Amino acid sequence: MVDGTSYFKKAGLGPRVLQIGTNRTSEPGLRIGIYHIKAEVKLIMKLSEEMKNKTLLSFELFPPKTEKGLQNLPGTIDHLMKYNPSYISCTYGAGGGNVGANREVCQMIKNAGTTPVTHFTVIKNTKEGIKEQLDQYLADGVDHMLALRGDIPLGETTTCGDFDYATDLVKFVRDTYGDKFEIAVAGSPEGHISCRSLESDIAVLKQKQDNGADYIMTQLCWDMEQFARWQDKIRKAGVTMPIDVGIMPILDQAATISMALSRNGCVMDRELSRLISKYWIFPNPFDKAPFDDNLEQKKEDFKKAGIEYTIRQIDKYRALGVEGIHLYALNKWKDVSEIIDRSGLCTLV
Repeated sequence: MVDGTSYFKKAGLGPRVLQIGTNRTSEPGLRIGIYHIKAEVKLIMKLSEEMKNKTLLSFELFPPKTEKGLQNLPGTIDHLMKYNPSYISCTYGAGGGNVGANREVCQMIKNAGTTPVTHFTVIKNTKEGIKEQLDQYLADGVDHMLALRGDIPLGETTTCGDFDYATDLVKFVRDTYGDKFEIAVAGSPEGHISCRSLESDIAVLKQKQDNGADYIMTQLCWDMEQFARWQDKIRKAGVTMPIDVGIMPILDQAATISMALSRNGCVMDRELSRLISKYWIFPNPFDKAPFDDNLEQKKEDFKKAGIEYTIRQIDKYRALGVEGIHLYALNKWKDVSEIIDRSGLCTLV
């Protein structure tokens, strides 16, 4: 029989009670697994605790809109698993419009052997609906979430649900479920576009922490000087949560401009702006019938330069001491694999 108390004592963790037949201990946030006939006990740390020891690598996926895309996704996940990601997150449609596909992708991630983190928004969600969905996630073995407000529905001025902000969602989840979920929250290094000031946005981030959030997943930020200022400001404000940086590989002009201006309101720095100008597609990158004679060559050259830019961005983030690198895989594996290999993020043995 395994002496669980002596195991934890040797690890310097103090006594915990092993609940036989489960994968949990009496200590909130700690999970253990039992393997082989010898009943060896292996401690599995929370992601936010892991980030105190090393920089984590993770990916973001989204539920494909087509059946073919859904069928191809397990293959993509298998390729990404080569890098032993600490977790893979999956986006969630406003009001849970694609919650079924989200849950299916989370199971793919879980079956591949890593931790699924589901995005979750308050848009068009009631308290009862939120609890029902979160109960189902727990039943599925998904106990990590990114708590978000979400985008206000087109033509509306409110969330059309019981909660108005992510702070409310974090508090509701903690009050309802205790430590059953590990909760990530969004952080905006340039300030959320709906916030009146950067200082106000930082105060909201501190409130998320006070309400029980575990770590930060940042919105896109290409302005590294601004990121460093934000990093310093949140620490001075008492925000101690680890920072997991969201990075979108620069692969396509239109997608880059769209993400910067239509979603996040983030600044494209001089280097990125120059890249877009250098390989500008005429009449513009959004035109469905461009008349640029060098269209394909420009696309290829921009993608190559964009990968180089992304690698340098990762270097800068790592030099600033961030606790995690969260790459938007865009449901593909080749480009992010090249970025990881060339940036030296992983040493494969």
